[in-house]
Amino acid sequence: MNTYNKAVVIGGGAFGTAISNVLAENFSRVLIKVRRQNTFDDISNGRNESYLPGLRLSNNIQPVMSWHEMFTGDDEKIDLLVFALPSAALLEYLDTNYDPILRILKKDVPVVSLSKGIDPNTLELTDDIYRKFFKDFLDHFTFLSGPSFAKEIVERQITVVSLAGRSKKTLMSVSSMLDNSYFKTLSCYDIKGVLLGGALKNILAIAGGIIEGLGFNHNTRAALMTRGIFEMLHFGRVFNAMPETFYGLSGMGDLILSTTGDLSRNKLFGLGIAKGIQPQDVLKEMKTTVEGYETTLAAHRLSLRYDIRASIFNGVHSVLYENITPLQALSKLMRTSTRFEFG
Repeated sequence: MNTYNKAVVIGGGAFGTAISNVLAENFSRVLIKVRRQNTFDDISNGRNESYLPGLRLSNNIQPVMSWHEMFTGDDEKIDLLVFALPSAALLEYLDTNYDPILRILKKDVPVVSLSKGIDPNTLELTDDIYRKFFKDFLDHFTFLSGPSFAKEIVERQITVVSLAGRSKKTLMSVSSMLDNSYFKTLSCYDIKGVLLGGALKNILAIAGGIIEGLGFNHNTRAALMTRGIFEMLHFGRVFNAMPETFYGLSGMGDLILSTTGDLSRNKLFGLGIAKGIQPQDVLKEMKTTVEGYETTLAAHRLSLRYDIRASIFNGVHSVLYENITPLQALSKLMRTSTRFEFG
């Protein structure tokens, strides 16, 4: 018998669908709000072929296309709200759908945000965006990030992630809703650190794809990951994030997965760049959102605003936005002046 009644997931992409399948272990009903009719039809038949081809979903997952369908019956029975939108789409969505979201929050429903990214225009993280709209409900929000390919989650492979939030009560409640025999959350209060780790690792995953595509192997990848974490710490200081967060699941854990795993969208994007294909052309070929592309622009702008030493991140920016070839960017990195390792 399921412990909870109804969860609502906004967004029917790969990760939103995977988390829906996790929630289906503990909830009687999981509703996924989708935009496209083909996604609606697929999920109605227990699949999501556009994003997770060949995988079966739990029977108690149901697609919906309107808020009215979510509120059928008694909306007080919603136990959890999950935002599984690309970070670039979050601001507009909250603005357009403010009233129904507020209606749910007023029922004291906790929220999980899966969005990873930094707005390249405002340089805000996703918690800043929620604060704009729902400043009276910040204790309701939690933020999930960590080494977690959607496909492997649906395959019920053991997965452990970070869950950050302001309220211990909310964190414990949300963890109990998510945790099961193959999926586990570890809680912390460092929202900025968890969000930065989840966003910045995507840029390093692009770099990982580029160096692999150029023919470099383990030595180079190890250097990239180690120095990449060091540069992530520089960004963390600007946001008063805890250094140890970057060595945890949402930092080093997610970085290892994204730079080495063949299911990483950002790594696949980097592999395309290494072939000499223009970034926009690679993006057109990929069905799913490559969060690291816009985050690269945001990280570069952050480094300029706050004088952050981030040679690797800015090197990726030069390839994606300044028409520098990957080999030229790599050569520039190797010619930087000699310094102490932790200087």
